[in-house]
Amino acid sequence: MDNPSAMKALFIIANAGFGDSVVDIARTCGARGATIINARGTANASMKKSLLGIGYDPEKEIIITLVTDDVASKIMEALPEQAGVNTPANGLCFSMPVNHTTTINKLYLNTEI
Repeated sequence: MDNPSAMKALFIIANAGFGDSVVDIARTCGARGATIINARGTANASMKKSLLGIGYDPEKEIIITLVTDDVASKIMEALPEQAGVNTPANGLCFSMPVNHTTTINKLYLNTEI
């Protein structure tokens, strides 16, 4: 699919244990699904106490979802109140434009495994 303005990849970083809640928020806004990846932050000791005045927990979950631009806007509007930095999830979100998508099956259609 080639349409630079149609899709966004949202990357949501939240404290461990909040991934399912974040996916529920995204689904409520129109996302069809997401991938949750376990992660660990690497901030130094002084940053672990406070990162820009926000408490820091090194155990994280990264939620990635591919959505249309309008759904991305809805999700980014809902997240701060429900799972943002002033909540136990301590989440933050950023988006990146998606210029092209394809499926893995299409790539391996004629390949023997």
